[in-house]
Amino acid sequence: MATAPEIPAPPRRRPRPVSSGRLSAASGLGLGVGMLWLSLIVLLPIASIVVVALQSGFGPFREAVTDSEALDTIKLSVGAAVLVTVINAVLGTLVAWVLVRDSFPGKRIVEVIIDIPFALPTIVAGLVLISLYGPQSPFGIDLVGTRRGIFVALLFVTLPFVVRSVQPVLIDMERDVEEAAASLGASGFTIFRRIVLPTIAPAMLAGSALAFARALGEFGSVILISANLIGKTEVSSAYMLKLIEQNDTTGAAAVATLLLVVAVIVLVLLDSLQRLAARRD
Repeated sequence: MATAPEIPAPPRRRPRPVSSGRLSAASGLGLGVGMLWLSLIVLLPIASIVVVALQSGFGPFREAVTDSEALDTIKLSVGAAVLVTVINAVLGTLVAWVLVRDSFPGKRIVEVIIDIPFALPTIVAGLVLISLYGPQSPFGIDLVGTRRGIFVALLFVTLPFVVRSVQPVLIDMERDVEEAAASLGASGFTIFRRIVLPTIAPAMLAGSALAFARALGEFGSVILISANLIGKTEVSSAYMLKLIEQNDTTGAAAVATLLLVVAVIVLVLLDSLQRLAARRD
């Protein structure tokens, strides 16, 4: 009697080597060079700002950051940065969605336009905004010396961050799950809320963190259109420059330290939300 040929068993996968937790010589060298570079470029300058801010004690530091003009500039800078970040998170995601999921004439041109704020020096961006929304605006809109002008300037310089963070994630997304959900009767909004949004949420938050950091410390694009009206349109960066010109480096460092604390808190919060969204996804 003929017997059925035996089917060979599938080859066993080799177990992955367990990491010993020790760095190789090359990895250790790379880590050391990276930490040295990070210390020279980031950590030492930040530490020096804090040292200068507190060199005269906590009393002068508190007086510098609780000055009425300083508080007005901090409130304006932080409030505008938060508002711009929220709007960019929504509209930047929408722009990224259109660029990835739709085809239309001039799409390549739009791709280039989105990156223009990256390439332009910020002072040139301020000149462009004044030419469009200044006293001689071709549209009859004068935003110089207004908070709306500051808001428009910050929107201009922070637009690419969310778009360029979300766009690669949308490109790499597989459409099979969306098509399966649609075939089962799910609406477009349900598909976006239950499938697409959890996938792109970490990228949205990462782009929002970059946009907030850029908006909080922006100087060149807002210095011209804001007109630096005390108590109205003076941002923190312009206020610190004024203190430095008055040889009050301690006061400028104190305001910078407070802004640094605010930035770290917001960035840590956004990073925590990003990690939570990634785990849920």
